[in-house]
Amino acid sequence: MSFAYVDDVLPGNGALPPRAWYATSSATSLSLNGSWRFRLSPTADARDESFAAEGFEAGGWAEVSVPGHWVLQGHGAPIYTNHLYPFPVDPPRVPTENPTGDHLRTFDLPAEWPADGSATLRFDGVESCARVWLNGTDIGEFKGSRLPHEFAVGHLLKPTGNVLAVRVHQWSAGSYLEDQDQWWLPGIFRDVTLLHRPADCALDFFVHSSYDHAAGTGTLRVDSDVQGRITVPELGVDVPTGEPVTVPVEPWTAETPRLYAGTLDTGGERVPLRIGFRTVELSDGLIKVNGTAILFKGVNRHEWHPEHGRALDLDTMRRDVELMKRHNINAVRTSHYPPHPAFLDLCDEYGLWVIDECDLETHGFVEQDWRDNPVDDDRWTPALLDRAERMVERDKNHPSVVLWSLGNEAGTGRGLTAMAEWIRGRDPERLVHYEGDINCRDTDVYSRMYADHAEVERIGRGLDGGPSRRRALPFILCEYAHAMGNGPGGLADYQRLFDRYDRLQGAFVWEWIDHGIADERYGYAYGGDFGEELHDGNFVCDGLVFPDRTPSPGLIEFKKVIEPVRIDVDAPAGMVRVTNRHDFRDLSGLSFTWAYEVEGAAVGSGPLTLPPLAPGEHAEVKLPPVPADGDGKETWWTVRAFDADEHEVAWGQAAMVATPVRSNRLEAHPVLGQGQIALGPATFDARTGGLRTIGGVEVIAPRLDVWRAPTDNDDGASWQSGERLGPLWRKFGLHRMRHRLDGVETGRDALTVRTRVAPAGRDIGLRAVYRWTADADRLQLTVSVVPEGDWRIPLPRLGVRFGLPGGADAVRWFGGGPGEAYPDTRAASRVGLWHSDVDALQTPYVRPQENGARTDVRWAELGGLRIEGDPNFCFTARRWTSEHLDAAEHLTDLTAGDTVWVNLDHAQQGIGSQSCGPGVLPQYRLTPAPAEFTFTFRELGA
Repeated sequence: MSFAYVDDVLPGNGALPPRAWYATSSATSLSLNGSWRFRLSPTADARDESFAAEGFEAGGWAEVSVPGHWVLQGHGAPIYTNHLYPFPVDPPRVPTENPTGDHLRTFDLPAEWPADGSATLRFDGVESCARVWLNGTDIGEFKGSRLPHEFAVGHLLKPTGNVLAVRVHQWSAGSYLEDQDQWWLPGIFRDVTLLHRPADCALDFFVHSSYDHAAGTGTLRVDSDVQGRITVPELGVDVPTGEPVTVPVEPWTAETPRLYAGTLDTGGERVPLRIGFRTVELSDGLIKVNGTAILFKGVNRHEWHPEHGRALDLDTMRRDVELMKRHNINAVRTSHYPPHPAFLDLCDEYGLWVIDECDLETHGFVEQDWRDNPVDDDRWTPALLDRAERMVERDKNHPSVVLWSLGNEAGTGRGLTAMAEWIRGRDPERLVHYEGDINCRDTDVYSRMYADHAEVERIGRGLDGGPSRRRALPFILCEYAHAMGNGPGGLADYQRLFDRYDRLQGAFVWEWIDHGIADERYGYAYGGDFGEELHDGNFVCDGLVFPDRTPSPGLIEFKKVIEPVRIDVDAPAGMVRVTNRHDFRDLSGLSFTWAYEVEGAAVGSGPLTLPPLAPGEHAEVKLPPVPADGDGKETWWTVRAFDADEHEVAWGQAAMVATPVRSNRLEAHPVLGQGQIALGPATFDARTGGLRTIGGVEVIAPRLDVWRAPTDNDDGASWQSGERLGPLWRKFGLHRMRHRLDGVETGRDALTVRTRVAPAGRDIGLRAVYRWTADADRLQLTVSVVPEGDWRIPLPRLGVRFGLPGGADAVRWFGGGPGEAYPDTRAASRVGLWHSDVDALQTPYVRPQENGARTDVRWAELGGLRIEGDPNFCFTARRWTSEHLDAAEHLTDLTAGDTVWVNLDHAQQGIGSQSCGPGVLPQYRLTPAPAEFTFTFRELGA
């Protein structure tokens, strides 16, 4: 038996032409999902085909679930690479060491299966190459892992004892086209279905449903391979296929996803249709839908489940879409392949703009300057065209799909041009996208990845240069704001640019979900955890939601930044200005509330009435009279907007009377005793000046701290030529600072401790002076810091760290919350009175790193202490040190200790997006400079 098809550049043979996908029809179908017999071979050698014959005894074989990946079911192991091929690059050949899984499924036809007509066997997704037999007959083979393939099998079926055999190879020529920054996971991972094809059944059909925004009418025409009738009862439509009809309709948009139920009846089959009327065009240099320029507030979405990989069920897909909608996301780029078609049904239903991306990426060829790249090799063009056709034909009837994408990071070449030409010829009613086409020869939109803020602004202003065709096109960032670990930072700064310049039509965060694999050893495993020869570590964990789909702080920040309603509160004037930032929807479906809070405690609240503002409109509304006197405390107005399901859509906040905490002069006298110094409620070590206790609370003395466990964005990406702070911080020794005691002085009303904090091997340092004062109940620390030497790098943080050996559990604070925030990720931080416990303050990033900071804190209570700051401060509290956090590779490496370590920070370095994108903007850098800050401590109950 020859395995030549594995290395063949052609897409396969035996499959039927691609056609539109639909979930249900009047025709009978049989799901072949479930438990299959399975045998794994380590090679793709000429193993005999006897397993495909009728009567083969597979009782000794293992079982796997279909849809599924065999490497997630105990057979072999996953591999993660970002762009390197995990096999020798010798296109189109792949190694003999090619894990090959033989799958067997025996089935009977149901009693109601019609005796007349034909049948089609459909595979919705198999990675990466499959050969198929039915009842001993070889019916063909195919490549194109994330694309459907159908085979005519009616002549081979029998009432009982049908044997379906599928041989799946992990590697094939097709693997060179699927280098898509994800786990390599072989198997039959999407549905397998047998479809009855009665006489006069529907074959392929194309629903054309445009919208004339000037006339308010929609024009419907359904072209069908088999003639029939189209009915849409709600619109009174009953016409033959191929005949256009124009009627008044409500249009479909991502904000108003109006669908009309229709039916295609070909005589032998009735197919339900969900019709959305909308027109996509490039007009005035902008992407317009129904005559209106749109702004993408999007995410890139790989398909992922922590236990099942890319084998997603409908409930999981629905959960994704609902999470996106609840977090104000309006668009999805299906990186980097067409998703399960049911996901697009959900996008139609809930309302999401979709860039549907072809199953194509050849990124690994960048290692050889794109030599032998398949997209510029005519031998591969039939495979490229096959992939484009299977995507377009499958998904062409989804109103949510507004752009076709040729693929991702595949260089440039003749094959991509052929794809673009074919797509335009087949579907001129949508636009074409491809980021790699830098001169926009084949595309309708100028698309980039990870351009920094300054460049994006130049593009918005039309100062980017380039070919005249490109200058006339709209711009999007198809990837930006790399959501790896803590971050991304700078989202609000990008959004201000998108709002300011019409040409900038939005962006797509990379990416939706962390691809961690559920694992008993690690909690969630990432690249390298399975002994891969080549891997890219936790670069696969770069999502806005954690593997279990819990929203990360990055998603909460993104939701705030892209709010479709802007709420500006002018507290002193008693006014609120509300602006509708939707493209299509008015605000009649939202409700608004106000709350008046005194130091975080609500003393008044109620509804706020606003007119149903049209898109782009704003209104100013008077707030009610102040319901209570703040009695010298901070008072805040908070206005919130909710949808019909009571999910918060937007909020705004402003201080009525901002009264910063000011430290009073404290005049208790230091008292020198046996080996210690007493000062007010505190005791100190007489030799070192180190704090021991505050009242009855034992304390590990506060001292200057500048180190944080570097985030993925601090560490940056290895290929970046710019400043990568994590490695620089280590190079300069900021993770191993030494503290020199220069003096302990007791004055009439203060204890002063003078120190120098510096790394070994460097001549840079920080002079730090701790001045302690007190009264009977309060202890006050003023820290003065002066940098010395040639500091060429920013600090990670600047503040003090101390320990609570007695531990702590409950935490209460007044300031920013409820979640973590840093200088460039603080848009979603709301001033209020918050409660938590120490464990809940931690953010469980798959690879542990700096996390959990609460910002703009006026005071915090934990471990029996109340801490006030002047100015406002940032705090973290955790049951391990920053050093332990830094050393951990997985969450399971962190072991809680008895001591809670607390950082009180005067300032923190921003986060940025340098794990793949730009670094921290200048205004968020923590440049060493003289600083002074004060904390006041008091034992609770004192």
